[in-house]
Amino acid sequence: EIGKLNSCNAIKPRFVVTVNEIESFTKRYLPAKGLGIVIVSTSEGLMTHTSAQEKRKGGSLLAYFY
Repeated sequence: EIGKLNSCNAIKPRFVVTVNEIESFTKRYLPAKGLGIVIVSTSEGLMTHTSAQEKRKGGSLLAYFY
């Protein structure tokens, strides 16, 4: 079903990652590439992992959902 939320969890401990490390953490927390979102707290505010990678910003991983 489209729009259904299967899982939503906080990431603890709050890992601080560089932009190059974001991909490895998305593989850890998300079930498949292109499925789900990891929320990253950056110096420019909260954003999704894809936005953080596009803007070349690292930060603290807060939560994920898919």
